[in-house]
Amino acid sequence: MTWAFVLLIAAAAFGIMAFVLKMPRAGWELTGAALLVGIAGYALQGAPSLPGAPKAPVENKRAADEALLKQRQQMGDGFAKGQSWMILADGLARQGQFGAAAEVLRKGTQQFPLDADMWVSLGNALVGHSDGAITPAAQFAFQRAANIDPAHPGPPFFMGLALAQSGRLPEARAMWAELLARSPADAPYRADLVARLQRIDAITAMSAGAETAGAPVEATSQAPDSAAAAAE
Repeated sequence: MTWAFVLLIAAAAFGIMAFVLKMPRAGWELTGAALLVGIAGYALQGAPSLPGAPKAPVENKRAADEALLKQRQQMGDGFAKGQSWMILADGLARQGQFGAAAEVLRKGTQQFPLDADMWVSLGNALVGHSDGAITPAAQFAFQRAANIDPAHPGPPFFMGLALAQSGRLPEARAMWAELLARSPADAPYRADLVARLQRIDAITAMSAGAETAGAPVEATSQAPDSAAAAAE
């Protein structure tokens, strides 16, 4: 049955090109030869009886947080010039394909090098690709966005988030405090920023209290969990 379908498809393709698309008769022999070469290749290498072998995604880390994607969109200009690049990258990030998203955004920044939103998105994709850790490449992307638009809240917010996820809470707090100080009172992200600062202060107070009580080991052992709580 497989060969019947192959021959039927080949005959249909030839008929469409010859009679429907009005291909000149001079091209019939060349087209027929090309179809025969394709059929011969299938006869040599085709194996329709083999079962399918789907592969796992190249990257299957935690998918991007939908709330953070919306947060970035609120902080930006509603997908400035690189809208198509960022929509594609966001779709990949939602599936946990951060490496592919970063590659898409890297190409997008080549086309729109002065799009601060795209650089912020690239920084987030690189952080996701490193499983939440801040890397020199991600730091460069955030800094590039800040240099392009110093008033943009996205670079300090998301770089602070990456620092908090990496356990660097004092640096994250300093960055977020500076952002809060210059944010408008009606900024949609302001309440979330205040809550994150309060969580860092609570974690810092708990760690200081544990050390005062003579239990620095326990406080140190809880550092990764504390960083994750501050970044949530």
